[in-house]
Formats: sequence, C-alpha cells, structure tokens
Amino acid sequence: MRQRPAARLLITDALGRVLLFRFEHRTGALAGATYWATPGGGVEDGETFEEAAMRELREETGMEVTDVGCQIARRQVVFQLSDGEHVQEDERYFHIRVSSNQLSTAGWTAYEVECMTGHHWWTLEELEQAAERISPENLAHMLQALGVGPWPA
Repeated sequence: MRQRPAARLLITDALGRVLLFRFEHRTGALAGATYWATPGGGVEDGETFEEAAMRELREETGMEVTDVGCQIARRQVVFQLSDGEHVQEDERYFHIRVSSNQLSTAGWTAYEVECMTGHHWWTLEELEQAAERISPENLAHMLQALGVGPWPA
C-alpha cells in the first residue's frame, strides 16, 4: 500500500470555531459518501509538511500565512482516494488562528469544486453533537487539548 504524507489544518476563528468543508462524492469509488473534514491534502514532491500546510491553506481558503508553527498532532490512517486507491495516510496537523472568516475558492481544483459542497465554522458543542461523519473523528478532543476557545475581548 502506498504511503501518502498529508498536511491537515485546524483553522479556528476569533470565536473559537473550527472550519470544516463538506464533501459529497457523487461519482467514482466514493460515490454516495458524505462527510465534513478539515482543510488540507497531500504533500507534493519536495515539500515539507509545513510548506504543504501553507499551500493547502492558500489553495483551499485563499488565506495566507508565512508560518504554520509546529505540528500539533499526527494521525496514521488507511484512506481511500476518489479513484479507489487505498493509501496509508500519514497526516500531520497544524493549528492556524484567523481573524477573518472570509474564504476564497479561486484556488480550488476541479475535483474540489465538484465534491466540496459547503463549509461551516463549527463550535465545540456542534462537533460533540454532530450526527454526520467528521474527520478526524477525535477533532473535538484535539481542539479541547489545544485550549481552543474565543479570543479575549
């Protein structure tokens, strides 16, 4: 099974909410699958995890930073890609705090335009009560461990 390194982003706003994208797969091996997931994606050849995190942030949200800080979590999981391939994904997580909730989809690929059908800034309470599938499954716990909450006034 192919190893796939990936950078994932826990993007939180001034109210302590985390950004998730809704994925709805209509075609391919994942047809019918729906879930919410953190922004991020595969590390390209020659990139570090940190560089991939900054690139994914820019491509998927239009936001830019010069530093994503230290890795705050790691997860290894078998993951199925839309073409049906199963990969052993080595996910590294980075936490980014943003002051604006404005997103741009200008950098999205055709695949992202097709399957990323919405976004929502989730509170911890919403995450804990969610009936829909959320990836990673322990996202609320990860945010609590970071002490994520509203910024001081």
